[in-house]
Amino acid sequence: MRILIVGAGLEGVTTAWYLARDGHEVIVMETREGPGLETSYANGGQISVSHPEPWANPQAPLQILRWLGKEDAPLLFRFPAEWARWRWGLSFLRNCTKGRSRHNTRAIAALAGRSLACLRELRSETGLDYNCETRGVLHLFFTDADAARAPERAQILSDCGLNAEVVDRERCLELEPALAASAEQVKGGLYGIDDESGDARQFTVGLAELLERKGVEFRYGVKVRGLGVEKSKGRVDGVDIVDAEGRTGMIFADAVVLAAGPWSQRIAARVGERLPIYPVKGYSITVPVIDEALAPRVSLTDEARRIVCARLGSHLRVAGTAELAGFDVSPNPERTQTLMRWVETHFPGAVDLPKAETWCGLRPATPSNVPIIGASRLPGLWFNTGHGTLGWTLACGSANALADLIAGRDPSVAGFPFLT
Repeated sequence: MRILIVGAGLEGVTTAWYLARDGHEVIVMETREGPGLETSYANGGQISVSHPEPWANPQAPLQILRWLGKEDAPLLFRFPAEWARWRWGLSFLRNCTKGRSRHNTRAIAALAGRSLACLRELRSETGLDYNCETRGVLHLFFTDADAARAPERAQILSDCGLNAEVVDRERCLELEPALAASAEQVKGGLYGIDDESGDARQFTVGLAELLERKGVEFRYGVKVRGLGVEKSKGRVDGVDIVDAEGRTGMIFADAVVLAAGPWSQRIAARVGERLPIYPVKGYSITVPVIDEALAPRVSLTDEARRIVCARLGSHLRVAGTAELAGFDVSPNPERTQTLMRWVETHFPGAVDLPKAETWCGLRPATPSNVPIIGASRLPGLWFNTGHGTLGWTLACGSANALADLIAGRDPSVAGFPFLT
């Protein structure tokens, strides 16, 4: 088939890889001037299979109430809010029940395990270099209450076939000696043994270049205005575009895949498809390491602050926070400063903060944190979007599963709610 993919971020480019491997003619269209320049540009760097628990969990409502009005809060709900934000927020709260949270955790965990296997296979096949680290992810607990939940979380992961070790303070320091400066604050941890980290944009760019050499066409500077629907059959048969030179027209295909991050929702709405996706702004800083002895090598997650860090070669990537403010991408300096203060508190003298590269971008989040993968109600239209903070973790598994669905194969991810 001739398949058009809208979006050249992690999800779009990995989807192109698996569809091209199946023998399809693939064209990838991207608004920006190259691949991986939006949500995938400077994320936290973690392939965190050991963190499938969604933001929507039983502890979330009380936490959110405590965070209201705080500019540096891990989750910030901006007021006044338009109806779409309220609707998403209410659905988020409905997913905070124990039953729904556990169901969503298991679905995400199943896909995460599949995705890690797919990533390792792809890396072995291609030899892509993206500053990959296979030292695991250490989730740090700074409160006794969070540490007390670690055995339960480890059991849930074990039930899903994932490996995690409950660790005390001493083991945390053994795994990452650079934590010495904040050792007294650490109450314990959960060590995701199989987790990895790496530069998502470097991976995306490298895979796109490899695909181009294999005959996949990438068209940059292309804005998708809408989807073409063949009236006699009600089938999506292409996209209506404006190219980099301002020329307009239809590009026809046998199928279209929406992998355009938070913009997938807007494009789908033009043909009556309502996706429960809202743009959630995240922040990151990328800073040069100036003292190897003081900088972490193991990727870390601060469970209380919802901040992660990962080594990317000679730099440290620190990312986190979630801000619901629509499609506004203007940076909030206070949230960037939160990340800088975190680094200075836990790893003083390790990095050159004045040379930090700052970034903020929009993540396509569903209220449940479960991404939307599979067929729409309209024949010819497929989705691979809504991954929220787990786009890097779930990218290869999502794309591989979508290729299976398009080919009529069983994706074999038990418990994941694919659209069929």
